[in-house]
Order: sequence, then structure tokens, then C-alpha cells
Amino acid sequence: MRVKLIVAYDGTNYKGWQIQPNGITIEEVLNQKLSELFGEEIVVTGASRTDSGVHSLGNVAIFDTNTRMPAEKISFALNQRLPEDIVVQDSVEVPPDWHPRYQESRKTYEYRILNRTFRMPARRWDTYFYHYPLDVSKMQKAASYLVGEHDFKSFCSIGAQVKSTVRIIDSCEVEKDGDIIAIRVTGNGFLYNMVRIIAGTLVKVGSGEILPEQIPAILAACDRTAAGPTAPARGLTMIGIDYEKTVDTRGLV
Repeated sequence: MRVKLIVAYDGTNYKGWQIQPNGITIEEVLNQKLSELFGEEIVVTGASRTDSGVHSLGNVAIFDTNTRMPAEKISFALNQRLPEDIVVQDSVEVPPDWHPRYQESRKTYEYRILNRTFRMPARRWDTYFYHYPLDVSKMQKAASYLVGEHDFKSFCSIGAQVKSTVRIIDSCEVEKDGDIIAIRVTGNGFLYNMVRIIAGTLVKVGSGEILPEQIPAILAACDRTAAGPTAPARGLTMIGIDYEKTVDTRGLV
């Protein structure tokens, strides 16, 4: 049977999702704990290969298994074996040909900035600290130019191997709550470091170094050097993935 997992994690202590030779990853831990649980080799496939230090509230993964354990019970059994910074939120059986990367979907990411005079120790792992004042209204205006279908080559790390750098952004919102500025982006897919580069560029807008009206020209340049810096990984969280059609073998949508 094929099982879909929704996985939340604090990425601080991991070298990202995908297995790496230089450190422990989320994928590696899941493979190990699932293999121990079922007594067979399990290899998970994730929907999003989040980078080192990036967090998630709802990444999606699948794996195949011969177990007779009901799929909905797997999350409970697996969570007893996982470390505290990785928790499976749900497990469900899906059709044997269902794949998280080849479905119509919308992904949502949020980048959080701690914008205050001094650091706040409790937020050091899930926010990017920036002590100069940021103009949120300018950031909001700049973000509006990113909505729609564009070539986001200027917002993609150099060397990324993709067939096309065109993506559709459904929404890009900037909100401030106390000392936290949140940049929430939803789209049909994201290029390597795209959200972090968007965040880094919007910080430059908020600080006055880039005008909001310059965003269309930055997009048109299709040049990584035209956009702002790549913001640190620790401020980024994958919020979740919405699939247009997700039908499991029990007939649920």
C-alpha cells in the first residue's frame, strides 16, 4: 500500500529534507524510523525538498509498504519513535500511482522577520532578525507586483537546473503583528531559494534601498544580480500544500 504523510518539523538541527552526505536530514530520519517500525526497507519521497534550517508545518511525503497496519494508525506509531522536532500530523492510504510532486497543487510558504531594536532569544531559530525599521506599506506594494505569472529567473539561485523559470504566484502578502513581519507566498511551484530571495528583496524595499516600482524591472531583467540578497533559511516555514484532487483508497477527497 502507498501511504501519504503530512510532516511538520523544526529544521534547525537538520541539513534540509533530502539525504545529504554531510549531515542528518528529515528524509533520513523518516526512512530509518519507518524501516525500524515495519521491519522492511522504507524510502520516502517528499513533495518539497526544503533547505537546511527551513521549517515546515505540513510537508507531504509518500512511501510504499507491505505492512498490515492501518494507514491512519501509522502516524501514532511513528511519532513514538521520532525525535521531538519531527511530528507526523496525519497518515492516510492513497492510490498506488499517487505522487506528491505530480499533482496540481498550491504551496504556501511564510517568511518571518523579527523587526525590533534588540534580538529576542526565543525567536532566534524561526525568524530573521533585522533591527533597522522596515516600511511595511512599501513592502506590501512591492509584493503586489510579484502576483501572477512571471519569469522569476531574477529570484532563482544561480545554477538551479530547471526547464523553465516561469511560475504563477497566486498571492504575496506582507503583514505586521507586533515585532513580526510575515511574508506569505502561495503559488503553483517555487524555484530554488525563490521565497528567500523574495524576502531578501522585500527587506531592501522596506529599508528604502529598492523602490516598490522597481520590482517589474527586476523581474524583466531575468538576472539574479538584479534582485536582493537571499534571506537566511531560519526565517522560512513551509505552511502546507493544497492538492486540487487528493483521493485516497477509501474514497475520501
